[in-house]
Amino acid sequence: MADPVRFHLSLNVAHLDRSVEFFRTLFGTEPAKLRADYAKFEPDIPPLVLSLEPARAVLSGGALNHVGLRLPDVPSLVAMQERLERSGVRTQREDGVECCYARQTKFWLHDPDGNLWEVYTLDGDIEHRGAGQAEEVVQGKEAGRELAGKACGPATIAWEHRMGSQLPEKIPLADGAAVEVSLRGTLNASHDAAVLRGFLSEVHRVLAPGGRLFIHVLAGERRLAMPGLGGAAAAVECVPEESEPLDLLEAAGFEGMKLLKYDAKPCFVRDGVAMREMQLEAFSPLASSDGTAEVMYKGPLREVSDDGGRTYPRGRRVMIPATAAARLRNSLMADQFTHFGPAGNRSATEVSCGS
Repeated sequence: MADPVRFHLSLNVAHLDRSVEFFRTLFGTEPAKLRADYAKFEPDIPPLVLSLEPARAVLSGGALNHVGLRLPDVPSLVAMQERLERSGVRTQREDGVECCYARQTKFWLHDPDGNLWEVYTLDGDIEHRGAGQAEEVVQGKEAGRELAGKACGPATIAWEHRMGSQLPEKIPLADGAAVEVSLRGTLNASHDAAVLRGFLSEVHRVLAPGGRLFIHVLAGERRLAMPGLGGAAAAVECVPEESEPLDLLEAAGFEGMKLLKYDAKPCFVRDGVAMREMQLEAFSPLASSDGTAEVMYKGPLREVSDDGGRTYPRGRRVMIPATAAARLRNSLMADQFTHFGPAGNRSATEVSCGS
């Protein structure tokens, strides 16, 4: 059987290794060719040839509006989004968007060079163009925070710390300058508790309102010092108890904490302590807003609560700040809530369910 016709796309990239890791995660496959100065992916779904070319200077996003992957149905879309989120890739969901003379369900993400990628399903055609995707998505903004930027949006800053590097007393960024901070193995080094708390306060300081903190750590069923692991984990000096990272983030003032990965099967077992790879995210509190919105939690639990102490009983309307509603709308729990919006903005015109 002959090879299918494949679309070829070549992108200039600022950091080849970061881009290879991103597209390895996006497509769920290894590169077909990988060299020190070149990489190529050839996934079967979609039938694409994507080459990555290192460049001295890359204009974030450039003239490219976005690149899209159309999936066959919503379950495929949800499965892909959940896989990416578990891998630490931030996405933004939009449901029932009227765009380009069609109604679509989709999510958005940015590659390391700021190019906007759309993964969507086609719900059906419509007779008008539609309002299109939210301006905040196109310009690289979400719920009051800047995302990996497009050329038409403000420049963005991401900061990273890795295990083995010294913890800085002061992160070299202005207050609220970063949209994302990544800590990769940081909590697996032996740090004085006070030093670690001070460092997390610094992370909180440099993150913009709504900015994201991503943590990758090996955690155990109980705390274990100097576990003596092999391979890539040989540098691990300390394994925190599995609840410690969440406790640290809550004490530092972060919210919206979520475990993106913590599997039942352990990676290591030493001295009777099972250890697992943990990936989690948390957010700097959003800027306060004078607006309010009404939402209803649909279930399946009797009630849920958020980090702000708000409780959402199943099937009951709750009035909350507009910023909290934006957080719910852009989370993977979006389908579990009905958003009624501000009471003052509701139409008094009589409508029917079919209209």
